[in-house]
Amino acid sequence: MKEEHFLAFDEYLRGEMSDDDKLIFENQLRADAEFASAFDAFKELNFHLTNKFGNAPELKAFKENLEGISKTHFNKPKEKVVVFKPWYYGVAASVAVLIGLFFLNQKADPTFEEYNHPETAFFTERGEMNDTLKLAQDAFNAKQYKVAIPFFESILKTDNSVEIQYFYGMSLLEEDRFVESDAIFIALKSGNSIYKDKATWRLALSMLKRKKDKESKKLLMAISHDFEDYDEVESLLKALD
Repeated sequence: MKEEHFLAFDEYLRGEMSDDDKLIFENQLRADAEFASAFDAFKELNFHLTNKFGNAPELKAFKENLEGISKTHFNKPKEKVVVFKPWYYGVAASVAVLIGLFFLNQKADPTFEEYNHPETAFFTERGEMNDTLKLAQDAFNAKQYKVAIPFFESILKTDNSVEIQYFYGMSLLEEDRFVESDAIFIALKSGNSIYKDKATWRLALSMLKRKKDKESKKLLMAISHDFEDYDEVESLLKALD
C-alpha cells in the first residue's frame, strides 16, 4: 500500500488501487470472512460520516487522524504488493470505528447562522411609498444591511413605527452593532405590539451570536407559545441544553 494512503480499505473505496492490488484485495475479501467483515464495517462508517459531514472539517479531521494512526502502526516498505495480516485489518477496523463514533457523537453547538432567517421587508402596504422607504426595503431584502441602516435612520425621524424599528434593529444586528440593536429589541420586547415576541427572538439570536448561551436560553423561555416561529424556539432551546 502506498504510504500516502490511509489504509487499504480507504484506498480501495476511493478507486485508487492498481489493478494488481485490487485483484489481491478482492480475492482476500472472498477468501477471508473476517477481513470482509472488517471492510464492511469500515465502508458503513465511511458512508455515515460522508452523509453526516460531507466535506466538513469533522470528516477531514477523521481522515487525518486515521492517516496519522496508520502511519504510526502500519508503516510498510514502499512496495507494490499488498500484504494483509489479521492483526492489521482487525486493528484498522477498530481504530476506524472508534474515531468515527467519536465524531458521530459530537454535539455541534448551535450557531446564529442556523437560526437567523430575516423576514422579507414589505412596506408598500403602508400606503404610498416614498423613495427612502423603497431604498431601505430593497437594500434590506438584498441583505445589504450596511446600506439599509442610514435609510432606516432617515425614515425614523418622521416615522417611529414599531415595524421600522424592528427592521432597523435587524439591520444593526447583522452588522454586529449589538448595543444599538439590543436597545431597540429590548424596547420592543417591553411593549405590547405584534413585534414583542419577534423582538425577543431576535434578542435571543443576538446573544447566541455573541456566544452568550445562558442569556439566549433565558430569553427563549420568555417567548409565547403562540409565536409563529415557536418551532424554531423549541429547536434552539433543545440545542442549547
